[in-house]
Amino acid sequence: MSNVESWKPWEGRLVEGKFPLRRWLGGSDHSAVFLTETVPQGSGKAAIKLIAVEPADAERRLAQLRETTRLSHPHLMRTFEAGRGQIDGASFVYVVMEHADEDLAEILPQRALEAGEVSDLLPPLLDALAYIHGQGMVHGRIMPSNILAVGDQLKLACDEVIAAQTIVPRTTRDAYDAPETESGPVSPASDVWAIGVVLVEALTQTPALAQRIAFGESGASDRIPEPFRGMVRECLQADPKRRCSLAQMHARLQPAARSVPAPPEPKPVPPARGMRWPAVAIAAAIVLLLLIGFTFLHSRGKNTAGSPAESAQTPPADAAQVARPPEPAAPEPRAQPKASGAAVARKVMPDVPKRAQNTISGTIKVAVHVDVDSSGKVTSATFRTRGSSAYFAERALKAAKSWEFSPPVVDGQPTASAWLLQFRFRRSSIQASSQQVKR
Repeated sequence: MSNVESWKPWEGRLVEGKFPLRRWLGGSDHSAVFLTETVPQGSGKAAIKLIAVEPADAERRLAQLRETTRLSHPHLMRTFEAGRGQIDGASFVYVVMEHADEDLAEILPQRALEAGEVSDLLPPLLDALAYIHGQGMVHGRIMPSNILAVGDQLKLACDEVIAAQTIVPRTTRDAYDAPETESGPVSPASDVWAIGVVLVEALTQTPALAQRIAFGESGASDRIPEPFRGMVRECLQADPKRRCSLAQMHARLQPAARSVPAPPEPKPVPPARGMRWPAVAIAAAIVLLLLIGFTFLHSRGKNTAGSPAESAQTPPADAAQVARPPEPAAPEPRAQPKASGAAVARKVMPDVPKRAQNTISGTIKVAVHVDVDSSGKVTSATFRTRGSSAYFAERALKAAKSWEFSPPVVDGQPTASAWLLQFRFRRSSIQASSQQVKR
């Protein structure tokens, strides 16, 4: 095949009389993936990968694919069957495997992953690799397109898994290939190098940055947060023996253990000698003292006011003193300006590709404060809450700037206003609400 889409016309054809090529899902110059149906499951969703090979290499490649059908791990894509086929005179080997909803290569062009997302992604990847290495095999092609999602579960494609210490001839090399594989065999350490490159790409969208880190360029890893920064440096060692292990990467993801024992709980201090009254008795004594003091003050207040008899003996006041001028009337309260309520005239939702939305776990909440002029246009927008993802926060901010409002009218004149816009991103939906606030 000469180009990627030259496989597409094979849609609707049948491989080996039992695997229909339902829909072309993509591929490369030397391979293509189609939606198909599994046998004998029948109703199951599966994919079939067709791989162009030279006749002399077909048996070796087929044996390698058949070896993957015995692998079984929760975080490995299942491969059901492998074989050889021919369509329109073109020969190929094929493997029927579990169908994935999406892969990491579809997400990274849209956005980088947050540190928390990488913390969720890495353990399943490390577990799957540890299982492969335990079988005396090496993955050999760890890259974003081989890290997939099946439902809510992360899985690693395994159709290119090979025996450890195999020399793999490649016509082209990329950043995921460890330096030693250019002239030597692949090993578990080669997979560790590839993990380092994937971490760099997932967090920065720049796989080429991995080479600068590997060369020890000053400041090259500054964009990568811990604990991944140290992990990446250890993965991208030129000497395979100096690279970290899968177990060490697992340990880096665990919370740091206490360096000192926790202080003992403080012991209750016994009351001093002569101060052994129960707390209830002390409280009762305080209340009694307060009551006595209140009674004393209340009785003094009565004596100061005087009795009715004493009041009767007081000489009457002069008539002029009694007849006081009337108090001036309080001024009428000034009428407040009449205002009519404001409202949202145009709501703009964040533009988020479905592929990016499918990466959301739980709910991402973003709050944006906007200032609105008397024409109802947004003049400024600032974050109140960014949420857990910079990517979705920026999408919310961009949308907020395009909202329009019916301004509040005061004494017949439109006036400026301020609003709080709240966005909630979920895998199934994106919602937005608004609330007018004081400027």
